[in-house]
Amino acid sequence: MLEENEPEWLSEEVKTGTTILAIEFADGVVLGSDSRVSAGASVVNRVMNKLSPLHDKIYCALSGSAADAQTIAEVVNYQLDVHSMEIGEDPQVRSAANLVRNISYKYKEELSAHLIVAGWDRREGGQVFATLNGLLTRQPFAIGGSGSSYVYGFVDAEYRRGMSKEECQKFVVNTLSLAMNRDGSSGGVAYLVTIDEHNTEEKVILGNDLPTFYDQ
Repeated sequence: MLEENEPEWLSEEVKTGTTILAIEFADGVVLGSDSRVSAGASVVNRVMNKLSPLHDKIYCALSGSAADAQTIAEVVNYQLDVHSMEIGEDPQVRSAANLVRNISYKYKEELSAHLIVAGWDRREGGQVFATLNGLLTRQPFAIGGSGSSYVYGFVDAEYRRGMSKEECQKFVVNTLSLAMNRDGSSGGVAYLVTIDEHNTEEKVILGNDLPTFYDQ
């Protein structure tokens, strides 16, 4: 039985933070994330890759509890492998997003995680899906994590339909750089994944190589 004079921090919810985003372009998608894992005021991992593969051309960006989000990604990765063997072809991005949505909703009381699912399939090309509890919605771009609240104005002002792959990559890097500068729970390096019909390209941008803005 817990004592009444138990320290307050033992019963407090641990606050986490991150910045994730994904954006569609004409032939694919670009995903990005910071690398800092925090627990309250402590940084417990400086270089965690929060862009997790669900299949060859489908990735998800992780936020919330790192353990919960990674568990969802691993379960969906296994289920998509089985599904792919059953149908004899690569799965659709929407199928991956539905699996994430179903798990998130079924265990919404036990899990604390928000995943953005993005990828390319031969039916609908590049797609980005936001999933949160029972929500599933396709969007031209999606952002999440504690750092997102600092950059909503920036992405609303800078986003436009029909951007090229290079413009989307620049959009993602600039957004991450601004969020990592403003949000104390985001930081480290920037991870990028670019997916199209032909390639899945992963890239790491070190903190010193990120673009700077006037107040940095």
